[in-house]
Amino acid sequence: MSSNYTELAASIVRLIGGKENVSEARHCQTRLRFILKDESLADDDAIKALDGVINVLHSSGQLQIVIGPHVHNVFEEVEPLVGNLTNQPTGKAAETDEKKNASELVIDFVSAVFQPIIPALSGAGMVKAVMALLVVFNLIDNKSQTYTMLNIFADGVFYFLPMLLAFTEAKKLKCNPILAAGVAAMMLHPNWTALVSAGDPVSFFGFIPFTLASYGSSVIPIILVVFVQSYVEKFLDRVIPKAVNLVFVPMLTFLVMGTLAFSVLGPIGAVIGGWLAQFFTFLSANAAWAPAVLIGGLLPIMVMFGIHNGVAPLGVMQMSQLGYDSIFGPGCVVSNMCQATAGAIVAWRTRSKKTREIATTGAVTAYMGITEPILYGVNLPKKYPLICAMIGGACGGLYAGLTQTHRFATGSSGLPAILLYIGDDSMACFFNIIIAILIGVAVTAVLTFFASAKFEKDDAEKTEA
Repeated sequence: MSSNYTELAASIVRLIGGKENVSEARHCQTRLRFILKDESLADDDAIKALDGVINVLHSSGQLQIVIGPHVHNVFEEVEPLVGNLTNQPTGKAAETDEKKNASELVIDFVSAVFQPIIPALSGAGMVKAVMALLVVFNLIDNKSQTYTMLNIFADGVFYFLPMLLAFTEAKKLKCNPILAAGVAAMMLHPNWTALVSAGDPVSFFGFIPFTLASYGSSVIPIILVVFVQSYVEKFLDRVIPKAVNLVFVPMLTFLVMGTLAFSVLGPIGAVIGGWLAQFFTFLSANAAWAPAVLIGGLLPIMVMFGIHNGVAPLGVMQMSQLGYDSIFGPGCVVSNMCQATAGAIVAWRTRSKKTREIATTGAVTAYMGITEPILYGVNLPKKYPLICAMIGGACGGLYAGLTQTHRFATGSSGLPAILLYIGDDSMACFFNIIIAILIGVAVTAVLTFFASAKFEKDDAEKTEA
């Protein structure tokens, strides 16, 4: 337990209306997320005033309290105070889902499926980066057993990505995550891979054709499979007597979903994945600059509205299809560095001691890839650093897009992430992302510096008054 955050957690629970007012509680990378029975009972101003709270937001039927990268420590103290409410689909939580529009539901679903696996993808991505560095500096040979084992360390997560997605999606859809992972395991079984490699037609019971498709590292097929499984499993659970439920529900789930996965859902997902690959290839050839410019310039706005959670998985999908990400990664890392730089300039130029403290710590965190503290604590309230960072991010993103810079592994989008751009036995993307970052940072620094001459002076005059 994180005893240092006990007092903060107790204050938060008290100010949101107490345990009785909480229907659901969870957290993401930087925010506590509550679904409350009555949001009017939450004292937003008092929560914002707490030492350790950066901001308070109301979005998609949730009360979101921005804490920063140590949010999991705070949540460890909050959870015992409110009870384990992270996966309860009833009451206010269910009503909130009904009130969301289609786009909010899609973003919420995608976020819930992909966000939990980010640490695993980041860790595997950094292993790939280290492996690439060792090869570049001739410390290991790419035909050695050490290289093979390091590749296994890194690729294991990506190859078995369907199992991870099955687990997280099942938790979101309130079906059995172990059964979902079991169905994904069928699709990745080495015997099925051998059948696909052999190329001989596969017929189940002599009349159900199974399409020969490989599902390693895939995304769309397992999402379709688990979505259907959530309905099949709940139906079986409802109609099968409780006395034999434990045995027959899993058995029938495997039989039904195994058949559907190999005959219908998996092949449909594979076709959709192929279309996505063609789209990504077309985009890279004809408008490579567009994604990096849009993400580099508009990412802070996307973060404020939660849209980034729906866009980021496109990079994961592109990587599963083509082996690299040029959709989200380059623009994201440039944008984050610009956000950090804008905050650093504010810390240098401001006359407010409190603002300087928030800006300094927020800038350091943003350089490591977590921008919400600097975004909500400094750049958004002051506005001019946010605008300057968005302009700088678009400029840096333009260079990254024009040079077709892409990353070869998924990971965080801080300074350490530049190692993810080493790959294909080339350092070209590595050098290009550094140049893109330098362009974005330089533009942001210059604009923020000159803007601060006016806005920080006005703030100082208001403070004196």
